[in-house]
Amino acid sequence: MLTQTTTRVLEPSDLGAALAILESEPVANAFVTSRVQIAGLDPWRLGGEMWGWYADGRLRSLCYSGANLVPICATPEAVRAFADRARRAGRRCSSIVGPAEATAQLWRLLEPGWGPAREVRANQPLMVTESPAADVAPDPLVRRIRKDEIDVLMPACVAMFTEEVGISPLAGDGGLLYQARVAELIGAGRSFARIEDGKVVFKAEIGAATPQACQIQGVWVAPEHRGRGLSETGMAAVLRYALADVAPVVSLYVNDYNTAARKAYTRVGFREVGAFMSVLF
Repeated sequence: MLTQTTTRVLEPSDLGAALAILESEPVANAFVTSRVQIAGLDPWRLGGEMWGWYADGRLRSLCYSGANLVPICATPEAVRAFADRARRAGRRCSSIVGPAEATAQLWRLLEPGWGPAREVRANQPLMVTESPAADVAPDPLVRRIRKDEIDVLMPACVAMFTEEVGISPLAGDGGLLYQARVAELIGAGRSFARIEDGKVVFKAEIGAATPQACQIQGVWVAPEHRGRGLSETGMAAVLRYALADVAPVVSLYVNDYNTAARKAYTRVGFREVGAFMSVLF
């Protein structure tokens, strides 16, 4: 039996079908789902195109193509179709990121034309929790950041991004887009920190939020304060806010080689449920 397949850029009228796929895996898809729920499928508002892969007239898989290239619920055949489209369009993204199996296949197909990558992080455990560990007390000094505190928070955000990604977010446009993103999270009440003597000691953000799940990102402890357990008590505090105010499931993903962070997240109540992969350019 032959299967009719096709790939195309989705339009605003496809929103319901796209959300049905995104919400079928609420944890893995939290980042893209949160964007689509706010912006819809219009490329200008979404910040990129949403590609859809159809089999027998039914939408089966998605791929977000913007600053990141993200395969979503992508079958092997869909990944091949998305790779063909990405190859023809040329690389416009700064990273490929998503569930490890689909992302690995996508990168194998794109690497001959798009490689070499600056870095490939092939195994980034995806961790979730529905309740914090009872034996880790939340840091009472971790709180939501106010809008007038962005200048206090920004140096920590820049340090975290540079340490994690390997390049400064201030490159290119001088950090205008990055500062706008930080301001957006502060304005939404999803930026948290412990501040001592006017400097950030610990920080984290809820980078993506849907009614089903949210994702913590940007976890950072100032170097001079590391080794004091602040990442655990700080995360416990952010978890308290996230579970009470945002979503019933909290997730994050972490580099597999960061054993200290993985242990800290486990102690706070997270468990591994899968893996992501990132290809950085």
